[in-house]
Amino acid sequence: MSKENELFSAVDALLEQVAQDDLPGPAERKRLREAAGLSQAQIATALNARREAVGNWEAGRTEPRPPKRAAYARLLEGLAARFPAPDTATPAPTEASATPTSAPTAPEPEAVPDAPEAGNASTGRGDEPDAMTAPASTNRSVPTMAKAPAARSASTKPSTSSPRPAAKKATHKLAAAPVAVDERFANGPLGVLDGDGSLYCVGGLVLDCPAKTVPALVDWTLSEGQLGAPRLHPSGKDADPLIVLTAAAAERLGLPERLEDRRGLRLPEDHQVVKQLARAKWQLTKRGFGPWARIYRPAEGGRRQCVQLAVLPWGALDSRSWGSTDELEPADIARVLGTYASRVITPRGSTAVSGLEAMTALRPPTRAVKDEKTGSWVSGPMPGSLTEPVDPAPAEAPDEHPVVAALYPRAHQRTPSEVLDEEAYEWIRDPQLLTDAECTRSYAVGIDVNTAFLAAANRLVVGLSAPVHVRAPAFDKKTPGAWLVDLSGIELDPRLPSPFTPHGTRPEGPAWYATPTVAYAQELIDTYRLPARIRPLEAWIRTESGPYLDPWYKRIGEAYKATMADLGVTSDLPEPEFLEAMARHKQEDPALAAVLSAVKSTVKGGIGKLRERPKSIKHQYGERWPALERPTWRPDIRAAVISAARVNMHRKILKTALATQQAPAPSGNLMLSQDALLPIALLSDCAVYLSDGPGPLDFLPHTADGKPAPGSFRLGVSPGMVKHEGTQELLWAVQMLDEGHNPARHIKGTDAALDGE
Repeated sequence: MSKENELFSAVDALLEQVAQDDLPGPAERKRLREAAGLSQAQIATALNARREAVGNWEAGRTEPRPPKRAAYARLLEGLAARFPAPDTATPAPTEASATPTSAPTAPEPEAVPDAPEAGNASTGRGDEPDAMTAPASTNRSVPTMAKAPAARSASTKPSTSSPRPAAKKATHKLAAAPVAVDERFANGPLGVLDGDGSLYCVGGLVLDCPAKTVPALVDWTLSEGQLGAPRLHPSGKDADPLIVLTAAAAERLGLPERLEDRRGLRLPEDHQVVKQLARAKWQLTKRGFGPWARIYRPAEGGRRQCVQLAVLPWGALDSRSWGSTDELEPADIARVLGTYASRVITPRGSTAVSGLEAMTALRPPTRAVKDEKTGSWVSGPMPGSLTEPVDPAPAEAPDEHPVVAALYPRAHQRTPSEVLDEEAYEWIRDPQLLTDAECTRSYAVGIDVNTAFLAAANRLVVGLSAPVHVRAPAFDKKTPGAWLVDLSGIELDPRLPSPFTPHGTRPEGPAWYATPTVAYAQELIDTYRLPARIRPLEAWIRTESGPYLDPWYKRIGEAYKATMADLGVTSDLPEPEFLEAMARHKQEDPALAAVLSAVKSTVKGGIGKLRERPKSIKHQYGERWPALERPTWRPDIRAAVISAARVNMHRKILKTALATQQAPAPSGNLMLSQDALLPIALLSDCAVYLSDGPGPLDFLPHTADGKPAPGSFRLGVSPGMVKHEGTQELLWAVQMLDEGHNPARHIKGTDAALDGE
């Protein structure tokens, strides 16, 4: 009997070597098990595996690895002999043998040196691997890996037994998203690692990752994973691979279920994983090992050695940006993040961090230039980019900044003539100014501008250099900067919000404004012949300028429209059909809805990061903080974008009012007739109007041929157009106004701030 066992063992060893592609298809595996009356738990017990793993094998989401693979093949072979398929002439297809087709290798862009980064987008610390690397050699190509990882194809259509129907639907749509692939990054930009060592990549690909420690995972990713993404600009850098860890994977790698340090959100320095990395000569950024950990070694021969980890059980994917993505199956998480990576950028942290990283990736600070003396290639500034950190003008800086601390004591409250206050709208109309006609209407209807900050960034000229102080300058709308000017003499209808202040009240004297705000004031004066003049008292201007955000606008705008199109909302829909599609688009596909949410959060978060405030509890008033050391810490650019968004909103409000009043406004003022359509509340990019009907088409003005009135709000999917935000009854809105609350904040029935709006 022992001799027989030895023979069986020898046969099993051979089977392990050859049983790599001999398994029947997932559907046949399930049929054989059910034909034999066996449960998934019974098979799991026999194979010393988890029941969930057997379910994944039958659904085609993963494949068994040796030695379980040979034993599983032997079991299925025995069951097939006892329970043959009804039609044995056509063997079941082997999904495991399907391999992704490699796209043609993209031509390698002209070699450029790696430019040192000023710091991390979330902290601004100069501790990224790039800050320590030498310039790259002129040949940036990466040799083909000698040893490729074991790969298998996860089905893009899980079986009907899958307990997550929403994830199944998402899998089908997201798998079709185009992903840039070249020889170096054949497996896509990222992977989601599960507890059984399966690494789920884009396109349904699943790799076997044998690593059981974090250092081994990093080594494997860089040597065999073939993960990453090509640079977005010829002078930029390729994206480092991202590995997303599920709760089971984190446990397998020795990471705790939750971080004990709830303030710092990082592992303690004496944790075993941190020690393992140190022993293996891997380094962490100053953020430490937190939800988004970057692990690196200094570059060798111009080749980066860096891996980004995202730990899901530690809250790496914020629900306000990503919805319930972290609750999806690993394959679907990979497809959600992979779609975002292919359309925006490989995530490097929160969507705010990713938004800022996308700016730098699309407009790198440096490029390769030839040194005329030596003939060698060196790093030089990139025209049109933010190339070095600059301090803001005192009016542009937040209270904690050293330039402010040098002028005012800590308790000083800066006045409008001392600080630039360009923020989004937060305004309600005095309920006493409601007209009799408005009080007879039945509904309060909210409309929301699509990605308002993104639309404002389009063709916006911003400063690229340090500010220069001038006194009594002549205003030039083509010169970005901050202007101290008195706009209180511009009188508007009291039912209109002022375009010059975020709270919508008329300014009371000289105040600091960004260029778009002053340009709009000049536009109002010239268009409506208002009795006022623009005479700045002083200004901080930028002598070098350009449309820095244009590539960012184009890329994220295309990502937004492509994702909306996947959800059934396209630019060619007539207005009624557009409203119907918008009413159901988030229910069409929860996973795609998560991608959409992340894209929108990338816009707002990226603009907000331009003026990142100090985060450390140890920060002292007047001290510098890490974010100040990066070229993209630019509060003046943030102010310009918000200013442009606010005046864009006001311009459309005014055009809508003028298109709806019966009598034209007399020349020389902006006093509107009683029948003009005016909002009762504004919150950032949302406006609330009173209407006889429950939808936007019941009040938005149109021409005789049915087209939107020129310059007014227009329904549609593109950035800058509007959608239906929500509807409530008239009495609800009036009560909100009487109590001093903003109806725009609650028009959807929830708090917009809590929803991440």
